[in-house]
Amino acid sequence: MANPGNLKYSAEHEWLADDGTVGITAFAVEQIGDIVFVELPAVGSSVTQSQPFGVIESVKAVSELFAPASGKVVAVNDTLADAPETVGDDCYGAGWLVKIEVSDPAELDKLKDADGYQAMIDSQ
Repeated sequence: MANPGNLKYSAEHEWLADDGTVGITAFAVEQIGDIVFVELPAVGSSVTQSQPFGVIESVKAVSELFAPASGKVVAVNDTLADAPETVGDDCYGAGWLVKIEVSDPAELDKLKDADGYQAMIDSQ
């Protein structure tokens, strides 16, 4: 699956949209496998770039979710509590995780565009 060109990507395989929506990449979904549980922060909590903000669990492993940028959580995808597999089924759409209000726009310069992200995963 191609990485959408309108998103920014972190080295930890999360994506960030212009509106603050955060999710995990198709590459991450492929590595994780069948997702059975997602733990997300509460609305109003703060997240810090490159620091864990939640957990995603698959039949294979438990992995931390890392914030692609610092900010305040303004929305959480509550549907994932009952349907965590949505992340795997539609990671760039209905499987979004949280929306953040980015507090330091300069941090976005540390993220990769789609081509840069693809080059990173190709080199791994």
